[in-house]
Amino acid sequence: MSNADIHHHWIDINGHRIFAREAGPGDAPVLLLPHGYPCSSFQYRRLMPALADRWRTVAFDWPGFGYSDTPDPQAFAYDFDAYAAVLADVADALGLDRYALWLHDYGSQIGLRHAIAFPERIAALIVQNGDIYEDVLGPKYETIKAWWADKTPEKHRPLEEAVSEEGFRDEFVGEVADAIAARVPPDLWKLHWPLMDTPVRRAMAVGLMEKLEANLDWFPCYQAYLREHRPPALIVWGPEDGYMPAEAARAWLRDLPDAELNLIEGAGHWLLETHFGEALPLVRDFLENHLQPS
Repeated sequence: MSNADIHHHWIDINGHRIFAREAGPGDAPVLLLPHGYPCSSFQYRRLMPALADRWRTVAFDWPGFGYSDTPDPQAFAYDFDAYAAVLADVADALGLDRYALWLHDYGSQIGLRHAIAFPERIAALIVQNGDIYEDVLGPKYETIKAWWADKTPEKHRPLEEAVSEEGFRDEFVGEVADAIAARVPPDLWKLHWPLMDTPVRRAMAVGLMEKLEANLDWFPCYQAYLREHRPPALIVWGPEDGYMPAEAARAWLRDLPDAELNLIEGAGHWLLETHFGEALPLVRDFLENHLQPS
């Protein structure tokens, strides 16, 4: 097997099977790739082999996503703290003690909680459309905010409707121009939705949207971590994002003024699907400078 091949396996975490993908030399510097919503480790299937000549890349499915187990909600909280604990457990199970961390979507909230708990592990950050600044949240937050302000069944219904095949499709292609949307493979929602279409997983997905309200209280903590530790950071961002527009990317410079900011024109939330050729050289150059063998 060559280093560019992706190796698929499961990791036992507290009695639950976590599905993982790895590529690259086992002794190479590590890039850890927690995924966002509504997806799985599948979102990194192109990036991992494209970096495998120099770096070990590790991605996995959160509990309740992709091919990982779905624990009983009485035993697993399905919140950002629980997922941060899983991230640490996966790193420990694989013997990873220092790595660059990719922050995207929910993975940003989870990854930064992990970084706050284990700052010594974080060699660098790559930020792809992750929101941690409340004042620059995009217009798509209005639906969630409406429920926060008025917790009625009527206001809750759009959250439930978003957890559907059509809702997933809208997340992947609903914001970019048609020519850009044509680059996004339907596999992303056609294959992922059947995996998510169970009562527990649908409830979990809605619950994570509900918990974004409490997550706002963590935003100052995330920002304080960045100011205190100043990890090297690459910001590679698709500005055609209704949740996290261009101003949400620029806001990271408030606390990481030395970060490398790249807004990729025409790209949205899923730029690795639509603008991979533009993003990859930026990622490789950054890792060349900030993730070398120890």
